[in-house]
Amino acid sequence: MQLPPAPVRFNPAVIALAFLACAPLPLASQAAPALQPPPARRPGPTPEQLAIQAASEKDRQRMMDLLGIKTLRPGASGNPNAPNAANYDEARADVYPNIPNPLVLSDGDPVNSARVWWTERRPQLVALFNHDILGDVPTDVPKVTWKVVSTTREKVGDYPVVTKKLDGHVDNSLDPAISVEIDLTLTTPADAHGPVPVILELAFSQQFMAAIAHMIPEMTAKPQGPTWQEQLLAHGWGYAVYIPTSVQPDNGAGLTQGIIGLANKGRARSPDDWGALRAWAWGASRALDYFETDPAVNANEVGIMGHSRYGKASLVAMAYDSRFAIAYISSSGEGGAKLYRHVFGEQIGNLASASEYHWFDGNFLRYDGPLTVADLPVDANELISLCAPRPVFVGGGATKGDGWADAKGMFLAEAGASRVYTLLGKAGLGTAVFPPIETSLLSGDLAFRQQSDGHTPAPNWPYFIEFASRYLHAPRAR
Repeated sequence: MQLPPAPVRFNPAVIALAFLACAPLPLASQAAPALQPPPARRPGPTPEQLAIQAASEKDRQRMMDLLGIKTLRPGASGNPNAPNAANYDEARADVYPNIPNPLVLSDGDPVNSARVWWTERRPQLVALFNHDILGDVPTDVPKVTWKVVSTTREKVGDYPVVTKKLDGHVDNSLDPAISVEIDLTLTTPADAHGPVPVILELAFSQQFMAAIAHMIPEMTAKPQGPTWQEQLLAHGWGYAVYIPTSVQPDNGAGLTQGIIGLANKGRARSPDDWGALRAWAWGASRALDYFETDPAVNANEVGIMGHSRYGKASLVAMAYDSRFAIAYISSSGEGGAKLYRHVFGEQIGNLASASEYHWFDGNFLRYDGPLTVADLPVDANELISLCAPRPVFVGGGATKGDGWADAKGMFLAEAGASRVYTLLGKAGLGTAVFPPIETSLLSGDLAFRQQSDGHTPAPNWPYFIEFASRYLHAPRAR
């Protein structure tokens, strides 16, 4: 299939259907309560969605051919009767017990000082993640020029704010046929007495959410009580919303478009080239570039937040850009804060599927082909370690509702990263024992909480804000 001429503008409803095709499926394996009406039937794929899927499958096969991979293993299935049904039994989760140690050098020597961590081990881990999972960002990625499109004084709940609509124009002189405009909105308290801390959320576009709300209203139900935006404003902080798909489309058909395609002059990727997670994280860093120029923002106190796939991207951004002060990583699952070696919920075969492989570099496919998870030279505990010594809050939901993201697997990764925080003079989780649900671990520089609801960040926002209040401070009145 030939892609349409750039710039590609994918229909939000089509992207929503594509999202449903690779969305977490743990609830599919759980019976509905008695007397509950059956769920509404999801609409079938449109011709446009099928075309995107076919182009993604073709590109993935091209990458497999480059790497000499004959077949890939299927991921976990939400169907409990399938031979590859997702595992939700903790007793069968630890089939890969040998978790890589972030404080052991590649030659087997221990990392026994902060100097060795910064000069030797950390660069080793970055190189391994670049090569085997996330890909290399080109050294000559085009520059971004920011423009304030509009400035609006309004109220969010009871709080007067100033909202700026921003456009980050990426220089496309490398390939004028490819256009990348970063979609960013910044909201700060109107009565602030100086620059304020800001939490940057990686989010779906309003058009996308409208399409989801039309098809599956329960996915976009408004939470009770103050919104997360109102909770931040109550502390005198601001917030920003960045749309990652304005930087890179969320499918394999778009890999010759977006910032990946632009930096590669419209050519297809090589196995070492970056995937969407690093592209989305790159866009978050460009937003931080803008914040450093805005007098309303305290650029030294900018946090990053993402949920699900954007939790993965937010963790990558936190790990690679030391300017982010704090992170809230919500239900990021496999490929994010969850240990690959903890076999519970989503598995590497799901990430290697035609609907998700584009998040990673081509080399990552090898670990679902001739190699296995046991061969991965790194794991999520080391991705979290790359955030040290900065604070990270990891949240997840109950197994019934968010088992796909594997709360315990994310906790174990944080516990494994704690030793790096200790080495650098900070406090980790403080325990290696998985806590009871609704228990908040907030006393260290790594924090964790599993809430009783499903695949949503909302219940953990107040606890993240409590944790973040130790590090972020609104300006005081003079």
